[in-house]
Amino acid sequence: MLLAIDVGNTQTVLGLLEGEEVVDHWRVATDARRTADEFMAVLRGLLADGADDRVDGIAICSTVPSVLREMRDMVARYFRSVPSILVEPGVRTGVPVLVDNPREVGTDRVVNALAARYLYGGPCIVVDLGTATTFDVVSENGEYLGGAIAPGIEVSLNALGDVGAQLRRVELVRPRSVIAKNTVEALQSGALYGFVGQVDGIVTRMAAELGRPLSKITVIATGGLAPLVLDECATIDHHEPWLTLVGLRLVYDRNIDESWL
Repeated sequence: MLLAIDVGNTQTVLGLLEGEEVVDHWRVATDARRTADEFMAVLRGLLADGADDRVDGIAICSTVPSVLREMRDMVARYFRSVPSILVEPGVRTGVPVLVDNPREVGTDRVVNALAARYLYGGPCIVVDLGTATTFDVVSENGEYLGGAIAPGIEVSLNALGDVGAQLRRVELVRPRSVIAKNTVEALQSGALYGFVGQVDGIVTRMAAELGRPLSKITVIATGGLAPLVLDECATIDHHEPWLTLVGLRLVYDRNIDESWL
């Protein structure tokens, strides 16, 4: 089985893949202070019943450099004989990155672009709703054309609660109505429907800039907060919660030489 690990700024998603199927998955807090040994202790706790002995490949991407360093150390110490790929500049993804400085693009965004085109073809737009909300555009030929980055839903809502004298942090759930009758639901309404408008607005503008009708562009949502907006967004076609894990499998397959196996 392939162990795929997607380290985000706030949460880390881990998945076990058998072929193309994600057979098990977990979501844990990202802690940049954890050492390689601590990461392995967490991993062993998740991989019950000796599943770590059945891991025959590892693929990792990380938006947190310090965590990537410790992940590299963990793999070297505990999975020495297991083929592994850490996605970073120089690793073959098969995705031409057509931006001013390709090294600035987060590896998770490139991996998502690869998975989106593999699953749905191009052109497509990936909307990843996590700590940040990112929009990534993939051409018909599988090229990464660029995108947009906005503060995530929880980041914005928490910031408002921190700086507003009469505001507070609230649970991020759908309110009873858009026209709220109390402060808590007013915050929830503004956050939820504000971001729904943001997603639909940016996707629509990107489609116009591509010179394509929106009906000819596939829009894929992923990320831990995607379920909050799925039922409200008019532009999202598909929800792929494990998009990055699928992309990691594709990168692994592209880079691991048969001599390892």
